[in-house]
Amino acid sequence: MAANSGIRIALVGNPNCGKTALFNALTGSKQRVANYAGVTVEKKHGYFITPQHAVCTLIDLPGTYSLRARSLDERITRDVVMNQCGDELDIDLILCILDATNLLNGLRLALELKQSGKPIIVALNMSDLAKNMGYHYDIAKLQNELGCEIIETTAIKKLGIKELLFTIDKIIPGLNSNAQTGLNTWREPDIATSRNYHILANQILTKVKLSDGIPSRWSDGIDSVLLHPVCGVAVLLIVLFLVFQSVFSWAVILQDVLQTALDSLQGAVLNFLPNSLLGSLLSNGIIAGVGSVLVFLPQILTISLFIVLLEDSGYMSRAAFLMDKIMGSVGLNSRAFIPLLSSFACAIPGIMATRTIENRNDRLITILISPLMTCSARLPIYTLLISALIPARIVWGFLNLQGLVMFMLYFLGMFFGLLAAFIMNLFFFKKEHQVSIIELPSYKIPVLKNVLIELIKPAKMFLRRAGTVIVAIMIVLWFLSSFPLAPSNAVMPAINYSFVGILGKWLHPLFAPIGFPWQVVAALIPGIAAREVVVSALGTIYSLSGNDDVLAKGLSAVLSQSWSLATGLSLLAWYVFAPQCASTLAVVRRETNSWRWPCIMFAYQIILAYAAAFIVYNITVWLSSHI
Repeated sequence: MAANSGIRIALVGNPNCGKTALFNALTGSKQRVANYAGVTVEKKHGYFITPQHAVCTLIDLPGTYSLRARSLDERITRDVVMNQCGDELDIDLILCILDATNLLNGLRLALELKQSGKPIIVALNMSDLAKNMGYHYDIAKLQNELGCEIIETTAIKKLGIKELLFTIDKIIPGLNSNAQTGLNTWREPDIATSRNYHILANQILTKVKLSDGIPSRWSDGIDSVLLHPVCGVAVLLIVLFLVFQSVFSWAVILQDVLQTALDSLQGAVLNFLPNSLLGSLLSNGIIAGVGSVLVFLPQILTISLFIVLLEDSGYMSRAAFLMDKIMGSVGLNSRAFIPLLSSFACAIPGIMATRTIENRNDRLITILISPLMTCSARLPIYTLLISALIPARIVWGFLNLQGLVMFMLYFLGMFFGLLAAFIMNLFFFKKEHQVSIIELPSYKIPVLKNVLIELIKPAKMFLRRAGTVIVAIMIVLWFLSSFPLAPSNAVMPAINYSFVGILGKWLHPLFAPIGFPWQVVAALIPGIAAREVVVSALGTIYSLSGNDDVLAKGLSAVLSQSWSLATGLSLLAWYVFAPQCASTLAVVRRETNSWRWPCIMFAYQIILAYAAAFIVYNITVWLSSHI
């Protein structure tokens, strides 16, 4: 189905109004994700067919409170609505979502959208929740005031979706794709105009509101705990701690299943193609390399699952509220919390999420420290090293020691990220006072279908990278690790005579002070493309080193026998700060429109990484010799 076919509909609404739930309810799995031309803002298109068989393309726009375009997100929404993004994104119809539990903000946006001159359908979402809270509106009067069709919906339960589709069918015959009414005369609203919209929205709300809502007692009760300056922070730390404990308690079961399957496949290939270059490429190169990363998919999905649940339940905004004082103490706006938390999955969407931060300095600092948050690409490295070096035992009667170490690594990344923000604000950026406004959405029970759709995205991204970037790198690495062939009188494993062995040993003196063996040095080079490739590279290098234990026992067991505790802890310290992958640096370049900031990011991270590894290695060596 062509992306530009049929009727093009823009999905516009405030943040937390249920826009994603409505998008999923209308389009299901018929979704595509790309970027808008020239920027890294995500462009999500979905497709659906109405009862009258009209093919519709639904464009999910970033959440916004206004068309004033104070941030990159808002500018994209404004440009698409006003047909300023090219012919392929010219909009025929606007589907505006209003949160029935917080109608004022939505009404103000709807009034701005009317000035575009485009046909508008309003979805009054979360209607059931609003009625339960005591909100009742005169829908006919509201429809008359706004001059457009209004459909009451509850997207997470798919209530009102059929009525919405029939309404779209009713409006389609009257659409004129060439109509530009309002587009030529539209002007971006200034502060005075926005104030007038707010006054008018209040007047409309007064006319249509039949009864005011009564705050939910249970919701207020939960907030009294979750937003408490002491109890709330304690709950947040417990939630984060449980997430990292689950990585070793739940995900390890599926990881063992995957590891067993990959080991069997690797052994079968070696038995089928013994003593051949093709067998070595498939087994020691592709399977050992890619398989070393694939086994960590359950851990990555576990982290992603918790992030989706926290967002869909409404807790994420409350976590941002709790972090407001902490963010403010290091000179950041509380809006920085969401991008930083997103960076725990991947720094790229975290950096892209900084588009909602209006202040330029706040945005730049958040971009620069986002890579210090522990992204999912570090997870395979952390899991490998922790499994190899830290015993799997219970401490204090209930805590998994490996999960505790994982939590500390995540905490260190976050702590030093905030410390870096404080230093940057203190010495390098002129600080301007910013007032934080955080909207707390209603609590909601996450819908299984929506959770699965959101969970499939990181899985597809991870598998796509494993099947493309990592496979390509592993083939190149296998070649460089296998050639030149070892001489006939060789006394060392063949890899020592290869290009990888030669390069690793040549660079080894630079990394000797932090305890890295030449195998690690060689693995760091392809790791520039993607962090998790380091695990694959180590799997390939040790497989080609004549070490049969890699196949028999797994890479983790080999490292526990081959490396000292000081070397393992040094590598862990290195990866708390290590520079991001090349794709992250490229995104920083595109987001900042300058090579200056990715160069600064790379430089300060590599200095921190080397310094941390040097300190950890030498302290561990000293303690080992004196205890």
